[in-house]
Amino acid sequence: MRKPLLYGALAVLYAIAVAGCDEKLSDLTGPTPNLEPTFRSIQQNIFEAGDPSGRVPCTQCHNAIGSLFNGLNLTNAVAYSNLVNRSSVERPGILRVAPGDPDASYLIHKVEGRAGIVGGRMPFNGPFLSGGQILVIKRWIELGANND
Repeated sequence: MRKPLLYGALAVLYAIAVAGCDEKLSDLTGPTPNLEPTFRSIQQNIFEAGDPSGRVPCTQCHNAIGSLFNGLNLTNAVAYSNLVNRSSVERPGILRVAPGDPDASYLIHKVEGRAGIVGGRMPFNGPFLSGGQILVIKRWIELGANND
């Protein structure tokens, strides 16, 4: 399947889920039923929040002190500027977030656990993000990875 066709299908799936009732959106995003494809929502619901599955906030490790983890501080004040259009420290030829292109975004590689990543899948030792949560992050990137 060609990538534009796949992205279109994923966008339609997401639109159907969002247009439906809250229960369907909850089914898509699991423990983060309020997750939307905006930076503010991803920051609040993924980077800064743990969830009932036992996933700890990304900021537990990726903060001002923990920025030793490849220099990635995901706390609110600096997360956006540390992600969007910034080269990965682990894979310098790849942007952490490439606006408009989730497949070229190392953040997606890390949360999906793709082959070729340096280190482990994120969040480290899991529980990992659900497919729906990753889909929403991808959609934010597809929409241009705006700071909204």
